[in-house]
Amino acid sequence: MSSPSVVVLDYGSGNLRSAQRALARAGASVIVTADLAAARAADGLAVPGVGAFAACMDGIEAIGAGPVIRARVTAGRPVLGICVGMQILYETGYEHGRRTAGLGLQPGQVTRLHADVLPHMGWNTVSPPPGSVLFEGVTGERFYFVHSYAARPAPGDTTAEHGEAFAAATERGALCSTQFHPEKSGDAGAHLLRNWVGTL
Repeated sequence: MSSPSVVVLDYGSGNLRSAQRALARAGASVIVTADLAAARAADGLAVPGVGAFAACMDGIEAIGAGPVIRARVTAGRPVLGICVGMQILYETGYEHGRRTAGLGLQPGQVTRLHADVLPHMGWNTVSPPPGSVLFEGVTGERFYFVHSYAARPAPGDTTAEHGEAFAAATERGALCSTQFHPEKSGDAGAHLLRNWVGTL
């Protein structure tokens, strides 16, 4: 049986090669590209992101990727957002006094965490909901976070705590996302990516 195909979307954000390597180790056939036809055709689309919400949205808009991501989700075709790639799936992001519209595929807003120490950097446990596909076989593990902004949890989200509860991961049909970096989260992150690739 051939490996499922995954495109890691290159829209000018960083961390693409580490995501590519981690997904390949998880059993996918992976390319990094800005080619929207490839992004449409792949079995899975990974949307990583680092830095600022507004800059990532600018990059998405510059290559015209928003409609492709939305069309995949509407058609029930898998998309995985990672870090700021998760955040831009929400309706709105607020950073440094600036409001930026996101892709609107998940309800809610991304705002600064209320915590004494920011950024939230390092390893943290998460609490997945019962029946989670992403976290099947992953219990009590820690994942690697680097962020100062997050969405607040909705029912059914995986949660974590840093000053307050926030959405650490989401699973809504074909649309999955993680605020942490699975590609930097050791064996636990590798297990989670294998679970996602296994759905393709």
